[in-house]
Amino acid sequence: MESKVEKVFVAKKVATKLYATEAALDAAMTEAAELIGEMVKARAELGLSAVVGDQAQAKIVEAIAALGEARTAVVAAHADLDEVRRRIGVRTKGLGFLDKPAAQATETVELREVG
Repeated sequence: MESKVEKVFVAKKVATKLYATEAALDAAMTEAAELIGEMVKARAELGLSAVVGDQAQAKIVEAIAALGEARTAVVAAHADLDEVRRRIGVRTKGLGFLDKPAAQATETVELREVG
């Protein structure tokens, strides 16, 4: 049978990966958006027609949309995992707001089993 410490430790590992996944998706969306910005600037700097690179830019926009869908799915999974956490008797405290970088957010989470 699992001890209380093991359950909390396992939940913490899952939470750390969840936050890292959310941060990675946010970073990928940011990079892709910045890529589009650079593509637009490059076209303007080179004095190229709007049709130059249009297909490539459209594909990057599609990729951003797919990343947005992936982010929405992970956020939904986060809610589902939060329910699992409560059902197995692990509580959080000291979570704070989401204005912290992912590394800090995972360090400030304290999980404990209630019983």
